[in-house]
Amino acid sequence: MLTIIFLIMFFSIFGGILRFAIRATWGVFKIVAGLVVLPLVLLALMIGGLVTFAIPILAIVGVVFLIKTLARANN
Repeated sequence: MLTIIFLIMFFSIFGGILRFAIRATWGVFKIVAGLVVLPLVLLALMIGGLVTFAIPILAIVGVVFLIKTLARANN
């Protein structure tokens, strides 16, 4: 009986910690991808002569950012 109670408490506590760790990691990944990876990819495309791919990607990212910003302002 004590073993079952221990296992329930164990998984509830460490499940919550694991859930928090996954959310924090996802947040860090989004920041790194947005501030480091995307600009480097766009610069590599530009330097590599693929400006025809870099400009639409930049435009799409800009429009998405603009929509997110306007949506936050309305809330």
